[in-house]
Amino acid sequence: MLKTLKGALLAGSMLVVAGSAAFADDIVVGSAAGITGPIAELVAPIVAGRELATLHVNEQGGLLDGDTMVLSHADAQCDPTAGVDAGNKLVNVEQVVAIVGASCSGATNGMVQSVTIPAGVMSISDSATAPSISELEDNDLVFRVAASDAYQGVALAQLAINAGYTKLAMTYSNDDYNAGVATVFEQAFQDLGGEITGSQMHEPEKQSYRSELSTLSGNGAEGLALFAYYGSSGITIVRNSLENGLFGKFLAADGMFDVSVIEQIGAEALAGNIMITQAASDDENISYQAYAAAYGPAYEEQGYSPSAPYAAHGYDAAFLVALAIEKAGSTDRGAMSAALREVASGPGTVIRPGEWAKAKAAIAAGEDINYEGAVGNNDFDANGDVTGLFSVNRVTADGTYETELIR
Repeated sequence: MLKTLKGALLAGSMLVVAGSAAFADDIVVGSAAGITGPIAELVAPIVAGRELATLHVNEQGGLLDGDTMVLSHADAQCDPTAGVDAGNKLVNVEQVVAIVGASCSGATNGMVQSVTIPAGVMSISDSATAPSISELEDNDLVFRVAASDAYQGVALAQLAINAGYTKLAMTYSNDDYNAGVATVFEQAFQDLGGEITGSQMHEPEKQSYRSELSTLSGNGAEGLALFAYYGSSGITIVRNSLENGLFGKFLAADGMFDVSVIEQIGAEALAGNIMITQAASDDENISYQAYAAAYGPAYEEQGYSPSAPYAAHGYDAAFLVALAIEKAGSTDRGAMSAALREVASGPGTVIRPGEWAKAKAAIAAGEDINYEGAVGNNDFDANGDVTGLFSVNRVTADGTYETELIR
């Protein structure tokens, strides 16, 4: 997967923005991502979204006085320790202006608490969703364009109730993201009248979870609420459940949304038996359509879809960093967060994906701007959070996901 991602970053015209070595007229922005790790397949299209935004900036006049925006990539591996290492590389070695990322909540928490907040460097994650991020003492330096799982957990609980579930067992991986969304889901499901018949935290990367699942399968549970990354424990838990007749129905959050779930388990076993929520965009929104029209052709060869999870968020996060630099009028790290808030919210001239030249001209003319992104508006609250949209994904008999936007 790392080879695939590197190939995408070096393809065609992307070569001009993918390097990590900076020259005199380069403005370096960090890109921390789980390039390797349990969701590497999901991360590659997200990083591609970041690269596309960078390309649009450079093709339409560049930053400030025509400087080139360069993304410096660091592998945070979806791991807190690796997140700290990635942050140190970007902040202290590459001397980046700001950071897009990290991908996962644990890596993000590790990176921002140990490195970026103390250094006064702003970060915008495109896919870290743990509620704990909202609670950081961050000096207004930590933002995200993906909604907190305080929203996703509630959405999944309502879906469960709407589907007729009244009793569910629950298992969640021992990490920031999965534990966070599980906590929200459990409370919301109970508030809606549901019962959690049993709940267990599990460690990732085990060969088997049969004993844990056997314990959970009693007490009248109608299905299993599963909070895990597909590549670390999720697929194994589903397989163990089905092979041993312990659970046949599953609900999951977006850490489980990947085609490999269908490929490894089989559509016959999953069709009609699993619901997976994920952060989503409204494909009827003209900002999303502008983004998709550019993303699709750019990454057709790699097989990346503009609707890939968090790919649109990756675009918005990188574009917003560029807008913040332009609005600040300099690469002063200390000016980034205030400038970001100014460009992300109205009132002002509406800027959509791909409209860098328009944004640059408006800022130069002293106008206020309001970025309406591929994932919708990015009006940050006091915690640096946005509300966002979610979809539900169900496996069909032909081995694909059927996606429905939750409105």
